[in-house]
Formats: sequence, structure tokens, C-alpha cells
Amino acid sequence: MIGKNVLVIGGAHMDRRGQFYQPSVAGASTPGRWIEEPGGGGFNAARNLSRLGHAVSIVSLRGGDADGETVAQVARAAGVSYCPITFLDRKTPSYTALLEPDGNLLVALADMDLYALLSPRRVSSASMRKQITASDLVLVDANFAEATVAAIAELTRSAGKVLAAIAISPAKVVRLLTVLPALHWLFMNEAEARALTGQAPATFDDWPAILRQMGLNGGVVTRGPEGALAFDADAQLTLVPPVLDGLRDVTGAGDALASGFLSGYLTGLSLSDCLKRGVAAAALTVRSPQAVDDSLTPAAVADLAAKLSHPSPAVATFKDPS
Repeated sequence: MIGKNVLVIGGAHMDRRGQFYQPSVAGASTPGRWIEEPGGGGFNAARNLSRLGHAVSIVSLRGGDADGETVAQVARAAGVSYCPITFLDRKTPSYTALLEPDGNLLVALADMDLYALLSPRRVSSASMRKQITASDLVLVDANFAEATVAAIAELTRSAGKVLAAIAISPAKVVRLLTVLPALHWLFMNEAEARALTGQAPATFDDWPAILRQMGLNGGVVTRGPEGALAFDADAQLTLVPPVLDGLRDVTGAGDALASGFLSGYLTGLSLSDCLKRGVAAAALTVRSPQAVDDSLTPAAVADLAAKLSHPSPAVATFKDPS
């Protein structure tokens, strides 16, 4: 595989996750364990794409603290070129989550005010333009303000590059509304799709028609273990992930899916094969206690993808009035 140049503009911060050993009880102490590691949608995707053989750079923001240094060290170890905008008098953003024993998210707090300081003016700098021009694909996440994402989209369009995005959360995905027509791919779960569109379709297969109506060219919508749906201008496909006996932690699963899918796209695979690569990468990740799985390699993803069933055409009931 010939790797491509990928520029990620997204969150790179500290993830702190507590997982209960038994079902949590509101208002009471529950035994569990604590994990700390660098994370963030953009950072997880950057490390995954590097593992999958691509040359990856990431632009993010950090504070002048130990957490920022840890992020930098992990980026170097992952082979990712880390290009931070550093604010020495601020703290690096963080994400703190509580997980149930089965690895599913109970609640999370995102302390990420620093990302608001990535302004359209900073995005329009000569160095950022140079990085976008040198890339084959730009991946942005929704940690930044709407105007900033719009500036990234305009620079990417002007450079004639492919732009993809990760939704991050229901609260943040709405920041992508104005750039939907500029996106080649948007990766989101169903809760994020509902927040983005304000709709709750009758069937899972209806999402492509609704999202196309809003101007989105292509994307992937996931429904946890029940399935993933991918669409572009010509087709829409669904795939049910394999049954997992060893689910450890769902953190990073969506970022891994985006990485596996985009890696396939960058190497010229079909929509069907891209979806299979994405689901395979996510399945490997949720078996690991880490948000980026050490076993994620091109061979491991390709091997698991080859074992998955062929995606089925999605049959919608929603009719696009246009």
C-alpha cells in the first residue's frame, strides 16, 4: 500500500476514563479503575491513520503543562507530526468519562474551552495553507467553532483537496451544518445524526436521503452493534458488525471506523470495502482498553474485513422532496 498525506485539524488532549466493576448506583461510590491517555477525535484518528501506513500531521491546541507534553510524546511515538498552537498560560483540554462495566459510556465531561482560540484568522495563516496544499486529505473534527470549521472548509476547497469530518458529539456536530456541502465524508453515530438534522427517521436506512437533502455528499452513520450505514452520491449500504465477545471500551471506536474507512478510500477501494475496513478497525478497537489499539495494522484490518459479510443495499422509505 502506498500511503497518502493526511492533515488532521482536531482535538488532541488528555482522556481520563473511569470504568465501574459493577453497575453504577447514583449518589453512591462504586468500585472501578481509572485510565489516563492522550485522546481526542482528531488525535485518535491521526494515530490510527499513521498505523495504517499514511503520513499524518495534526494541528491542534495545547497548554504549557505536563498534559501537553504527554500528548506531544505520544504523537512522536505514533509517527504523527504534531503541530500544536501552544498557549503557555493555559491548560491542555481534557475529556473525563465514566463507563459502565460493559464498556459503554455513562456520562462524560469535555473541558475544551481552549479550542475556541483556533480562530479563522489562525486557520488562514501561510503555514496552514501550505499544510493543506501538501495533503491528499484533510480531516477536521467538530471541536472547533463553526466559523473556524467554515474557514478550514474554504481553504480545503480552494486547494482542491478532499475534506472529511468527525462529528465528536451531539452537542458539537451542529457546528458542521454550514459546511455539509463541502464535506466528502462525515462520520457520526445516530444520536449525532439526529442532532444535526433535527429528525428521527422511521428506519435506519432513511438517513442517507435526509442527509443528502441537507447537502451532505457522503458519510457513515453508526448504530453501535446494530449496524453501520455508508452512502455517497450513488449508493447506500449497511453492514452489521461482528458479534464481539471481548468488548472492553467503546472509546475511540468511531474514530477508528473513520480511520479504517478513509484509509480504504485513500487507496481507491469501493464504498463497500471502505465500510468493511471501517467496521473492522472499530471492532479491533473496542476489544482494547485503549482508544487506539496497538494491534491496529493494515494486515489486521484487511484480515478482519475479509471475514465480514458483504454490505447490503439500504432500502429507504423516506422520500427526498427535491
